Amino acid sequence: MEVALRYRGLARAIMLVAISAQQPPAAGSGTDAPPTVLFMCPHGAAKSVLASAYFQRAAKERGLNVRVLSAGTDPDPEIAPVVASHLRKNGYDVPAAKPRRATADDMATADVIVSLGCDLKDLPPPRGTLLRWNDVPGPGEDFAAADAKIRERVSQLVEDLIRQQRR
Repeated sequence: MEVALRYRGLARAIMLVAISAQQPPAAGSGTDAPPTVLFMCPHGAAKSVLASAYFQRAAKERGLNVRVLSAGTDPDPEIAPVVASHLRKNGYDVPAAKPRRATADDMATADVIVSLGCDLKDLPPPRGTLLRWNDVPGPGEDFAAADAKIRERVSQLVEDLIRQQRR
């Protein structure tokens, strides 16, 4: 039953993204905000930053109109320098100036929340779909493996959204 509920939740979130991709918000309407995808990692300084940068570009390339955020449950004071350097060297913008703490509002408003190894006990339950990507290694352990796994998971998520849009 839990799997069915999670599937329905993901299907709803995917449908919101698909509808948004087909019908851009009206200029100045403020009420037709695109769906939000929130990437979270413990420190908000590495995994969530990489994932949000990769997802933003892939979504844009595929015509998905989404709002992409990153946050941490216990944020570091700055984005990991190795992450910022890696993104810039590969032609990506660093999606945040500094890590920020995930908020109750994030949990209440995000349509899809991707947790990359977070302990969410101090946050309220999410309203949207929660995906746990706990198989992503820490960049400090093996940066190349973490980067590859994040790219793989982001690509899968974008493709899932595209497939759902076509239904």
